[in-house]
Amino acid sequence: MIRPVVLATLLFAACSANNSETPSTSPAPEGGSSADDEDSEAPQDAALANVTEVSVSGDAGSYTFAVTLASPDTGCDQYANWWEVLDDSGALLYRRILGHSHVDEQPFTRSGGPVEIGADQVVFVRAHMDPGGYGGDVFTGTAAGGFQRAETAPEIDASVGTAAPQPDGCAF
Repeated sequence: MIRPVVLATLLFAACSANNSETPSTSPAPEGGSSADDEDSEAPQDAALANVTEVSVSGDAGSYTFAVTLASPDTGCDQYANWWEVLDDSGALLYRRILGHSHVDEQPFTRSGGPVEIGADQVVFVRAHMDPGGYGGDVFTGTAAGGFQRAETAPEIDASVGTAAPQPDGCAF
């Protein structure tokens, strides 16, 4: 029988073993861009939602983004609740609300739009975790040139996180 103190110590050690994030880039494959986990020097942060792939379809001024996220969803108590597109100055261009958790579907892809940008306009795509907020892997690129993991992101005003639209709950 494992004593409660030993069990608690083991659980604490396992939960705190991965608490840092290392940005890296990966080449863009045909038809979109993805983060290749094997190229990362350290594991991704387990408490945040990471963008792992972005693809774009449509025409300038009316693009549809397909964004793949990997997130440590456990149910409505912890889930990725949106992804968003920001311009290079950090202004919110589009936010795709995710109405439920994706516990058994990881990673998962959701599409959204229209996103009103030009073919060569540089944008950033990031995800938000409830709770936890921002901080996972971010992608950058253009509709014409594709997307890759960003090494740096623009300074983004904290008010972007509270801007509309906001989720109105979690279905499951």
